[in-house]
Amino acid sequence: MLINLSNHPSSGWSETQLEAAREWGQIVDLPFPVIDPEDDSENIKHLAVAYLNKLNEMLSGQDNVNAVHLMGEHTFCFAMARLLQKENITCMVSTTHRMVTYESNGEKTTRFRFVRFRRYPEID
Repeated sequence: MLINLSNHPSSGWSETQLEAAREWGQIVDLPFPVIDPEDDSENIKHLAVAYLNKLNEMLSGQDNVNAVHLMGEHTFCFAMARLLQKENITCMVSTTHRMVTYESNGEKTTRFRFVRFRRYPEID
C-alpha cells in the first residue's frame, strides 16, 4: 500500500506517477494536515505522532511492504519522516521537472512533470 500524505490527491496525478505508485499496491490518500504557522516545534511533534498513529491504523493487517508519499510543510515532514523511519516504513517524495512559461503579458505558468519517487535519506 502507498499512502499519499500530501496536498495533492492521487486523483490529480499523471498516469506516469500512478503507474510508479501502483508498484506499492493500493494507493490511499490521507489529506495533509493544516499547519498553523504560529505552531511551535512541540506542537508539530505532537501532530506528527498523531498522524503516525493514523498511519499505523491504516497499515495494520497489511502483510506487504508499505510506503508513505510525504510532501508538505517542511518541519512536519521532517518530524513525520523521522517517525516513519523508526517504524521501518518507507518514506518518499515525488520528484518533478519544473517547466516555466512566461506569457507576453508577464504572467508565469508553471507545470510539473513527474520523474520518480525518491526515498527520504536516513540520517543517523
